[in-house]
Amino acid sequence: MTGLEWALIAAVVGLAVLVLVALALGARMLRRIGVVRTAADVVEEDPAFVAAKDRQEQSLAALRTAADEASSAVEQAKAAAAAARTDAAAAKAEASAARAEARRVLDAARAEADTVLERAHRQAEADAEQVRTAARRSGEREIALLSTTVKEQAAEIERRAQRMDERERQHSEEVERLAARERRLSAAAATLTERENALAARETALVEAEEQHRRELERIAGLTADAARAELVESIEGQAKREAALLVRDIEADARGTAEQRARNIVVDAIQRVASEQTAESVVSVLHLPGDEMKGRIIGREGRNIRAFESVTGVNLIIDDTPEAVLLSCFDPVRREIGRLTLEKLVLDGRIHPHRIEEVFETAKHEVERLCHRAAEDALVDVGITEIHPELVTLLGRLRYRTSYGQNVLKHLVETAHIAGVMAAELRLDIPTIKRCAFLHDIGKALTHEVEGSHALIGADLARKYGESEDVVHAIEAHHNEVAPQTIEAVLTQASDACSGGRPGARRESLEAYVKRLERIEEIAGGKSGVEKVFAMQAGREIRVMVKPEDVDDIGAAVLARDVAKQIEEELTYPGQIRVTVVRESRVTEIAR
Repeated sequence: MTGLEWALIAAVVGLAVLVLVALALGARMLRRIGVVRTAADVVEEDPAFVAAKDRQEQSLAALRTAADEASSAVEQAKAAAAAARTDAAAAKAEASAARAEARRVLDAARAEADTVLERAHRQAEADAEQVRTAARRSGEREIALLSTTVKEQAAEIERRAQRMDERERQHSEEVERLAARERRLSAAAATLTERENALAARETALVEAEEQHRRELERIAGLTADAARAELVESIEGQAKREAALLVRDIEADARGTAEQRARNIVVDAIQRVASEQTAESVVSVLHLPGDEMKGRIIGREGRNIRAFESVTGVNLIIDDTPEAVLLSCFDPVRREIGRLTLEKLVLDGRIHPHRIEEVFETAKHEVERLCHRAAEDALVDVGITEIHPELVTLLGRLRYRTSYGQNVLKHLVETAHIAGVMAAELRLDIPTIKRCAFLHDIGKALTHEVEGSHALIGADLARKYGESEDVVHAIEAHHNEVAPQTIEAVLTQASDACSGGRPGARRESLEAYVKRLERIEEIAGGKSGVEKVFAMQAGREIRVMVKPEDVDDIGAAVLARDVAKQIEEELTYPGQIRVTVVRESRVTEIAR
C-alpha cells in the first residue's frame, strides 16, 4: 500500500474515534436531560431551573450539530477512502499494464536487435567481399601499369642505346673529317711557307732596287732624301701660313664689317617678336566701366580728375575709343594694382574729385598691402617657412602682382620650393635650407623697378641685409650664373628654377611663335652636312640629330652638337634650355647559313 492510502486510513480511524466520543457525550447529556425532566415536573415554576434548561437545550442542539458534522465528515472520509481504494486499484492495473507493455517492448527490442545484428553480419560480409574484389582489381591494374612502365623503360633504354650508337658513328665521322681537314691545313701551311719565302726574297730584291734607285736620284739631284724632304715640308708650310694669314685677315675684316649690323638686326628682331606683347601684358591693366559716360566723369572738368589721379597714384590712365573700358599703365605692378583698385572704387562710388581720389587711394593702398601680406603668409605656410624677417615678407607679398612671361612670380617661387624640396629629399640633403634658397631666389624682382642691376644680385643683397645665411645668399646670387655656383644648394636652386619656368604651359607663349621656333630649330640642325634626320622632342626642350655614320665620325658628331647648340643660342629666344643630342649609329648585318 502507498503512503497516500495509509494516510487516508489514519484519517478515517481518527474521524471514527471522534464520532464515538461525540456519541458517548450525547448519551450522557440525554441521561442528564431525563433527570432534569424528572426534576422539572417537581419545580416547573423555578426561573433558575428554566434558565438552566434553556442552556442545556442549546448545548444539546450544539451537540447534535457537531454530531451531524461528524457524521458528514465520516461519510466524506469513507468516500475519500473508497476513491483512494479505486485509485489504488487503477494504479495497480496501470502498473500491471505498464509491466506487460515493458515486457512486450523488451521482447520486440530483442527481436529487432537480433534482426539488426543479423543484417549487420550480412552487410559486413558483403562489404568485405567488395573490398576484396576492389583490392584484387587494384592489384591487377598496378601489375598492368608496372608492366607497361617496364616495357616503356625498356623501349627508352633501347632508343638511348640507338642514339648513343648514332652519336658514336657521327663522332667517328667527325674525327675523320677533322683528320682530313688537318691534312689539308698542313698542306696549306706548307704552301704558305713556300709563298712567304718567295715573298721575302722578292721584298729583299725590291728593297735593294729601291735603295739603288734612291742613290741614283741623289746622284742626279745632288741632295739626300732627308734634305729633299725637309725642303719640301718647309716650302709647303710657308705657303700654308701665307694662305692662312690671308684667310684670317679676310675673315676679320668681314666680321668687323658685319658684326655690328648683325648684332643690331638680332636685337631688333628679338624686340620685334617679343617686346611689344610682353610689355603690353606686363605693364597694362584694363578696367571695365558701366558706361561710356563714366569716362567724362573720370577726366573731370578741364582734366583735373585725371591729372589728380595720375599725380596721386603714379599710374598713367589711358582713355581711348575702346567702349566701356580704360587702360592703366605702369611698370610697377603693385602701384598699378593700387591704381586699378582706386579707380574701381571711385567708379562704384560715383563721387570723383581730387580730394576723394586721395581718400580712396589711401584705402586702396592699405587694402593692397593687406592682400600682399596675406598672400606672402599663405605662401610661407605652403612652403613650410616660419622664421623670416618682416621686410622680406613685405617684399614677397609684392610679388603677388609680378609676372614673368605670364607666370606669376610668387606662385613660381612656391612651385620652385616644392620641386627643390623633392630633389633634396631624394638626395638626402637639408630640405628646409634648400627650400628656403629656392623660395627666396627671385626676391630681387620685387625691387627691379626701383634698384638698378640684376634681380639675382639685388635679391642676394636683400637676403644678406636681413640676416639670411651665406648658403641662401649664394644660391640667390648664383641662380642665373652672375656668380659661379659653388654649393649643392645653388645647383639645386638653378635646377628647380629651370623645371618650374621651363615646363610647357608655365609661361605664356603664342602658338605661332612656338611652331616657328620648332621649325627654326629643325632647320638649323638639318642644314648641317651629314645630317640625315632631325627630331624636336619634349616641346622643343630636346633635339635629336641623326647623322650618317659614313659622313660624320665621332669627333665630327661632337663638333656638330656644339655648332648646333651655339647657333640656337645666337638665333633663338626661349625659356630654360635646349639639349642637343647627336646620334651616330653604325649597323652591320650578316647572315649565318
